Amino acid sequence: MELISAINAAINDVVWGPIMLTLLIGAGLFLSIKTGFLQFRKFGFMLKNTILSLFSKNQHEKDESGVSPFQAVATAMAGTIGTGSIAGLATAIVSGGPGAVFWMWVSALLGMVTKYAEIVLSLKYREKNEKDQWVGGPMYYLKNGLNLKWLAGIFAVFAMIACLGTGNATQSNSIAVALESTMGVEPWITGIVLTVIAAAVILGGMRRIASVNEKLVPFMAVFYVVCSVVALFLNIEKVPAAFALIFREAFNFKAAAGGATGYGIMLAMHYGFSRGVFSNEAGLGSAPIAHAASSAKVPSQQGFWGMFEVFFTTIIICTLSAVVILTSGLWDSGEFQGSALSIAAFDSVMPKVGGIGVTLSTIFFALSTILGWAYYGEVCTQFLFHKFKKSVLVYRTIYVIFVFVGAVGSLDLIWSISETMNGLMAIPNLIGIVGLSKVVSKTTKEYFEQKAAQAKGGVSLNQ
Repeated sequence: MELISAINAAINDVVWGPIMLTLLIGAGLFLSIKTGFLQFRKFGFMLKNTILSLFSKNQHEKDESGVSPFQAVATAMAGTIGTGSIAGLATAIVSGGPGAVFWMWVSALLGMVTKYAEIVLSLKYREKNEKDQWVGGPMYYLKNGLNLKWLAGIFAVFAMIACLGTGNATQSNSIAVALESTMGVEPWITGIVLTVIAAAVILGGMRRIASVNEKLVPFMAVFYVVCSVVALFLNIEKVPAAFALIFREAFNFKAAAGGATGYGIMLAMHYGFSRGVFSNEAGLGSAPIAHAASSAKVPSQQGFWGMFEVFFTTIIICTLSAVVILTSGLWDSGEFQGSALSIAAFDSVMPKVGGIGVTLSTIFFALSTILGWAYYGEVCTQFLFHKFKKSVLVYRTIYVIFVFVGAVGSLDLIWSISETMNGLMAIPNLIGIVGLSKVVSKTTKEYFEQKAAQAKGGVSLNQ
């Protein structure tokens, strides 16, 4: 185990070093410039056409070739609003300091347009599988858009492995930690229950996963936001100081022991970007796999949902979690880590009630993520082993087993390996979206031109 940890640490230092920070920031800035800073320029339009359009009939229409646009969004959101918003955020603060939160915001603001680009390309280059259902994702736009099938295969391998850790083991681990710390439930018991639930849903395929997440995601999101707002209201006098701490520590020029000045900033940036990506998945290329299964016909329309996902998960959910933790004063006590820190923070404001609320949120968040990422792994498996008809069934079986493995495994090693896999996934995906940036900007321009024409009674967007 020590050897695995050492090897992973060496790879992680390279993957999440200056190169990855440069790639993430550079890709986000490049795409922002190419689209005229779409995430700021069209922020109101995004809200109007995503969260404020949920009661629109076309968001829930589906056909035999795909799930409804909202079901695709719910599945992607299920994968996005996972324990990265609770446990991941907490580990970012403990390991990188409060300043890591600021860099999570930066990663989100740039990531909004990054994820938009991923989804636009995913719908533009998707294909029909043998069941006449839409499948897509980075491997398809790398293959069909850039003609780099070998790089598409590399992405699929990294993603398939990452699904077992990022979308599965870390999630079941967080549920096990939460239940053990609040209710004294043994991890192995949690593992067995989760495994049974996951198997019942996952073996039913994308349609069953989408159906469950369509109901689960809105409920869990509203529940957690309400709990957080109540906790902050009860500690309102400490909120300004918490925000001041975030900004101050984001630019802390402290030196490492015997090292160079600026260590504090690099540490905050490292954990801010890595955990930020873990919380919103922008740049990973995972969420577009779910969006590609949508029956939506207009890439940009679905792309704005991706932009909203990043804003909601990191700017809203993670900020609420961070401020509750910082106002509790427990973040630097050394007693807690992961979801246990979030539970203790909420409990300090709302004794017992707060801890139970976070525990329930963790369960809902993590379970929905396990279900969402199961589909990502399936599509990658199908892409790599399409000639082997039982490959998806084999992957589903392995995936379900990892639910139990995560619940009883080591938190530090699981998080570390997952972080490494996230970085390895991001590299080929970022190459893809930067390489196809002209397609993204052209598609976006055409979309708004057609919207303008439609407003004048001219052109329909039903492409």
